[in-house]
Amino acid sequence: MRTAVYSLRSGAVALLLAPVALAQSIAEINGPKFLSPYNGQIVNVSGLVTARHDNGFWIRSLEPDDDPRTSESIYVYGSNLGNFTTGDIVSLSGSVQEYHSNKDYNYLAEISSPRDITIVSSGNPVTALEIGKDTANPPTENFSSLDFGGLFGVPNDVNRVSGVDPELQPDKFGIDFWESLLGELVTIKNPRAIAKPNRYGDTWVVGEWPVTGLNKRGGLTMRSGDANPEAIIIGAPLDGTSNPKDGRLGDELEDITGVIYQAFGFYRILPATALVVKKKPSPELPKPEKFLLKGTCAALTVGSYNIENFYPGSPEIEGRAEHIARYLDAPDLVFLQEVQDNNGQTNDGVVSADESHKALIDAVAQLTGWRYDFIDIAPENNKDGGAPGGNIRSSYLYNPSVLRLKNANPGSATDAVQVQKGSKLFSGPTLNFNPGLIDPGNSAWDNSRKPIVAHWEFKNLFCRLADFFTVNVHFGSKGGSTTLHGDARPPVNKGVEKRTAQANITANFISEILKYDRNAAVIAAGDFNEFAFVQPLEVFTETSGMVDLDVAARVPEAERYTYIYDSNCQQLDHMYVSPKIARRLPRLEHVHVNTWLSYDDQVSDHDPSVARLNVI
Repeated sequence: MRTAVYSLRSGAVALLLAPVALAQSIAEINGPKFLSPYNGQIVNVSGLVTARHDNGFWIRSLEPDDDPRTSESIYVYGSNLGNFTTGDIVSLSGSVQEYHSNKDYNYLAEISSPRDITIVSSGNPVTALEIGKDTANPPTENFSSLDFGGLFGVPNDVNRVSGVDPELQPDKFGIDFWESLLGELVTIKNPRAIAKPNRYGDTWVVGEWPVTGLNKRGGLTMRSGDANPEAIIIGAPLDGTSNPKDGRLGDELEDITGVIYQAFGFYRILPATALVVKKKPSPELPKPEKFLLKGTCAALTVGSYNIENFYPGSPEIEGRAEHIARYLDAPDLVFLQEVQDNNGQTNDGVVSADESHKALIDAVAQLTGWRYDFIDIAPENNKDGGAPGGNIRSSYLYNPSVLRLKNANPGSATDAVQVQKGSKLFSGPTLNFNPGLIDPGNSAWDNSRKPIVAHWEFKNLFCRLADFFTVNVHFGSKGGSTTLHGDARPPVNKGVEKRTAQANITANFISEILKYDRNAAVIAAGDFNEFAFVQPLEVFTETSGMVDLDVAARVPEAERYTYIYDSNCQQLDHMYVSPKIARRLPRLEHVHVNTWLSYDDQVSDHDPSVARLNVI
């Protein structure tokens, strides 16, 4: 046994001025709520050092209580903390502080500016709590008692955790569960990656505990009322090494031991050492789709793909072309999003994207032996959002041996397409511009893409009466949203009001087509930047009368994903069809050529989808 005292003078003035508390247990310091009841006070405390970090260390209570709401560990923050290590029992004084680096993050209780650190004994055993065995299992559905109206309830940010400071209910709510273990040294047995690492190597995982929304690849899919609070992110290793950045969805990992922490808006585990992948999922990519019947009004194949800021200078042109030609089986019609102008992000007034489309069409032709044609409407310079100078737009590729525009009459970036009643007896509705943009002057589209509408007919004489309409959308971004673990409850779903307005405008346009002909064939697809169960798309389906193709095609809920963000496989890209099409046994596949790959191997951040539809 050895005994030593370290007197740390950093912050000594603050310590002298702070209210002084008597010796307290760690559980009492943490308290049964999100914020410490001793915030701003000086405490005297003892504990076992369970882990060290460059700027501090963690101690665990020597006399734990039996309250599951109160963590038995706490972070001690400071510099020049002396020569001691894990397994030491120490006593110290310090000021309790609630810290966060951003107003939208939850607070981390810590003891700062510690002084008079005394090593009472050394060489004591340090054990980790196994999550799900030594602790309860994480809740699987709800994040917070403050999420009135649900996690994506509108309006957002009605409450703040830091303002209400609710009593923890770790058996019911996800962030309460992780808060109740804040600072604890824990082990996850047989973890599995449920997302690809971010650019820092941080990886979301689950362990052997129960989960919901499990998809075939091993990820967790966000569904209505369930955004998977049972997941936890693994952050930077405490030993200074780095986690691998080439991980993939579904990777099986070696056991993880580390400390539960709060940083960058998320509860996380800082592992003692870097993550180790022990088994990769197989196959690396899904099998390509194949349609035995296609190219007719009874079997029209339709793809949708956000090809992420595409222009002739983009890397992986061949990769995107292979996805369209091989993995989607070269659909008769492809809805594209995020096609940039001919020189990409060069901000020089160029808005045409003919060379961008040609580059993609040429690459596809190398694989198919035939050439797509395209239609788009060039936006006004820097008016449609995205990277400055890029002028992204939505557009179509189509097989000219199968389809053509019906009475082509292209509109401009400022022309508003309108639905017109057919001029002949028994003729269906038509468009004044074909293709055309929906209400491009409406402020709802400021700095956002306008939906491009087209009216199509088949070259095949048998299908001459089977015309159909398409609406290609790319609604406003979610950029600026707050984290699911954050202080704002419900979390801020940035742009939800704007997307709701955009959904209303688009839906009202489609409803005009169906008003003139309730049996019209209409397909709306693209990057809606929203989930099917959140207000904008609920408004869209209710107002338009369209049917979610995932529902009509009976795609299992857990397999409805085209994107991975943080802990969730999720669906931002959708297809909706008019009731006539929904009734006729449609087929829909989400083709996971990007979400299954590592960050560096993906060619877009979205997966494409492909459907076969009967539009007769």
